[in-house]
Amino acid sequence: MKISQSLYYPSLPTKWKELYTGPASEDAELVFAFGLRQILEAAETYESLSKRYPNAFIAMASTSGNLADQVLMDDAVVCTAIVFDHASCKCASVDLNEGFDVAEVCKGLIQAVRTDSLKHIFVLSDGGTVNGTTLSESLNRLLPADVTLSGGLAGDGTDFSKTVVGLNQVPTAGSIVAIGFSGESLEVGFGSSGGWSVFGPERVVTRSSGNVLFELDGQPALKLYKTYLGDQAEQLPASALRFPLCVQPDDGQSSVVRTILSIDEEHDSMTFAGDIPAGASVHFMRASYEDLIDGADAAAVQARKHDEELVMCVSCVGRRIVLGQRTEEELECVRETFGSFPVIAGFYSYGELAPTGDEQACQLHNQTMTITSFREIS
Repeated sequence: MKISQSLYYPSLPTKWKELYTGPASEDAELVFAFGLRQILEAAETYESLSKRYPNAFIAMASTSGNLADQVLMDDAVVCTAIVFDHASCKCASVDLNEGFDVAEVCKGLIQAVRTDSLKHIFVLSDGGTVNGTTLSESLNRLLPADVTLSGGLAGDGTDFSKTVVGLNQVPTAGSIVAIGFSGESLEVGFGSSGGWSVFGPERVVTRSSGNVLFELDGQPALKLYKTYLGDQAEQLPASALRFPLCVQPDDGQSSVVRTILSIDEEHDSMTFAGDIPAGASVHFMRASYEDLIDGADAAAVQARKHDEELVMCVSCVGRRIVLGQRTEEELECVRETFGSFPVIAGFYSYGELAPTGDEQACQLHNQTMTITSFREIS
């Protein structure tokens, strides 16, 4: 696997800056292009990318911040171009209609990228209209047991207005892109960790609907949440980013972190960025800056095998908001763990898709650093 990485600056006369020099741009087979929505929506951005990478699949997603090595940036599109030694990729996209059936959408995407040696699928999804829990669960049910899945939901800075995704065209809202990686030479690793710590007693979800939580242990969820937050409750919903929820489903799946998106004072309910199933056990969570940075390091340790060539990080916009000026420290941890060799790319998202621990099945995560590492073996 040969990789180059470049930055596209729409505001600069020269437009392009090289970060990692690799194969010629016309030889690229796959390009990940991550940038702010306002830049990606401009037609000239895709025109510039398609001219630079004329023979590649160009997978684009809007973000809440772009990663290039240990640097977080907003003013450039980070383009990571790949030429495979022995492996290969197939890509597909879908534009979602109103009332779309997630299972049918997922079935079509898998059929489009399937090969006899399919090893892994990386998904870039609209982050506003798509339920990430339903998306990951649908793909898990349809994929063969030996095919893994990861990716992320596109972001929109901190505007939460709309997100855009595209494949070989100007990105649009309501789109999903799937990249299928095939070949026996390909080795894929995973890591996911938040760094959050639980506090307070375990509670049981006694009433919920999708991603809306109404009751814990038969009590109004919001009222109980405010009790544990104390003075921090006055800053809701903003303060909720510092106090997510740990959800342990009753079906034996691994626990996941869920971020609170909004609160409803009238109904004493909370809306989360992923499903909160009835019967699940939950804990309130909190973390220090150091805990979150240690979480990124733990994800890197999980994903590292040896001699990785590409490290794809998808972290949460909530982590960036909480960490503030210290955000790049979690990227520095990733670089330190993997060493100087692999190219690091990725973005801050509205939801992270990755397996948890030793499990094969992918889950939607919030407030979590997720890492997918790639290398080709001879």
